[in-house]
Amino acid sequence: MKPPVRSAVFATYAIFGLNGLVFASWAARIPAASSTLGLGSGQMGSLLLIGAVGSVLSLPLAGVVAARFGTANTVRLGGTAAALGAIAVASGLGAVSVPLVAIGLFLFGCGIALWDVGQNIEGADVERRLGRTIMPRFHAAFSGGAFVGALIGAGLSALEVGLPAHLVAVAVLSLVVSLWTPRYFLPEEKEVPQAVGTEQQGSSSRGFGAWAEPRTLLIGLVVLGAALTEGAANDWVAKASVDGLGTTESTGAIMFAVFVAAMTSLRFVGGGLIDRFGRVRVLQASLGSSLAGLVLFVVAPTVPLAAVGAILWGAGAALGFPMGMSAAADEPERAAARVSVVSTIGYTAFLAGPPLIGFLGDVVGIRNALLAVGVAVLASFLVAPAARERSDHAPEALRTGSDRSP
Repeated sequence: MKPPVRSAVFATYAIFGLNGLVFASWAARIPAASSTLGLGSGQMGSLLLIGAVGSVLSLPLAGVVAARFGTANTVRLGGTAAALGAIAVASGLGAVSVPLVAIGLFLFGCGIALWDVGQNIEGADVERRLGRTIMPRFHAAFSGGAFVGALIGAGLSALEVGLPAHLVAVAVLSLVVSLWTPRYFLPEEKEVPQAVGTEQQGSSSRGFGAWAEPRTLLIGLVVLGAALTEGAANDWVAKASVDGLGTTESTGAIMFAVFVAAMTSLRFVGGGLIDRFGRVRVLQASLGSSLAGLVLFVVAPTVPLAAVGAILWGAGAALGFPMGMSAAADEPERAAARVSVVSTIGYTAFLAGPPLIGFLGDVVGIRNALLAVGVAVLASFLVAPAARERSDHAPEALRTGSDRSP
């Protein structure tokens, strides 16, 4: 592996991991925020929806921002916005001000969206340069960061450390690492002029043209189900455990950590499974496990059995999103636009779906409301063949197996 690629690999791992830690630092302590503000599931869902709106508005623009200012600067901009948003949320919680928390979550959502699309574009570029499947490991770094963030949240909750202080510390870490680490990303490549006769085909995949491509949209639907099941767990596993099983907030945070640990473990080994069995088979097995684990978590009468469900759920949710990113980037000359489209669809479900589940939770209980996720998982299962590898468009390294050193 060439030195610039090696540095980019480690930098991408770090950025994915920090993104997960920052997100989980908020997600694992949503019950504490809800308690501080005196909000029920539906009201908390409305508040979470504000953050989702910020992300949904930013996601379609993230690919354009990355193309204009570069992937590294996109991550820097996202990290800065997320840090400022976390500080605003902390201030709102300290003042018990729902409007200030809402403003903070909106800014936090905008930052996370820019950051995430930037890191996935970089991850896809690194994967192409390596010539082997590594995207699941980058997402494992995200999950690992989320696992650490969840454990920190559980520990601070048990020690009765206030959420505002927790968020301020996370904001400082986010700002420092997201500004410094992208200097080690791969150098930005200048656009290569197209051959005669390819202008129309290429232009349709730049900017917003990729939204008209059927395969890209079907890959987005695959990612939608995978992202929704992951997002629902991130936002509601802790609270569903507290409300449905009568556990403490600390135990709820640990249940979330169990889910994330299962997801992280499979992401570390998932690349080998994908290279051996192919995306479609692994996707279908993953989606089946996710559905089974989700149902078991909802119906389990005890904490240990619910934890088994969380393990199956987390393992099933592990590979859908990274496989979708790799599928969108099969053709490198169109990767940025397609990754942006698939990320937008996935993160719309990831961020907007859980608040809607919160509204449903006011009617049927938050645990039962999670069953609605199963509908999207089934839809993703049916269109999984759209993510099949397109080796005829793969880079030379992928076809020949060159540059495969770890």
